[in-house]
Amino acid sequence: MEEHKIAIISDTHGILRDDVKEYIRDCEYIFHAGDIGSPEILADLKAIAKTYAVRGNADGNWAENLPESISVELFGFGFYVIHDKKKIKKDLSGTDFVICGHSHKFEITETDGTVFLNSGGCGRKRFNLPLTIMILTLFPQSRTYKTERIDLEKAPQKSLKQGEIKKLDRLIDRTVKFIEKGKTAEEAAASLKADPNLIEQIYRIYLTHQNINRDGILRRLELKDL
Repeated sequence: MEEHKIAIISDTHGILRDDVKEYIRDCEYIFHAGDIGSPEILADLKAIAKTYAVRGNADGNWAENLPESISVELFGFGFYVIHDKKKIKKDLSGTDFVICGHSHKFEITETDGTVFLNSGGCGRKRFNLPLTIMILTLFPQSRTYKTERIDLEKAPQKSLKQGEIKKLDRLIDRTVKFIEKGKTAEEAAASLKADPNLIEQIYRIYLTHQNINRDGILRRLELKDL
């Protein structure tokens, strides 16, 4: 059955976490419902997939050219995106999904055949609210859909076997040598034929923790991204 995955995120507030990028990397489209935080966030998202984004109330002058709302059709489904649900337009004819942000609260409701989606916040913590994103899967032939809530802080860590740990130890040692030679993460990943995201993690940890050793790097790696 034909299916299409769409990532829905909101309220990054200048932080695009590695686990968010990993979860959405297989999506065909990305919706960002505002309070993006910086143009760099948009650039990173656009490098993953076609991105539709709206301006949030906390976005500064850099976002003045972003629309307050977007209406778009994908795979035969109509989408309407706006940051604050209080500003939703009255006429939602032809709209299958309304995507909002602002509240940082994950929510799925349906009214008069229109589905309202809020993926929650996935950047900075707000009060005690969890960090969440949403994956929306569309099935055009049957005109159906499914949603997946991803709780970032509860995302399972991958358990590594002893052989995998030894392999990772060797990769860390070799990566550190590239760092000490002044090579970029991209150069190291290409030479080592390794996952660029993993190499970037090793670079970041090594360069931000003075005198850290291999075991320290291993403990700090986000193993769910491996």
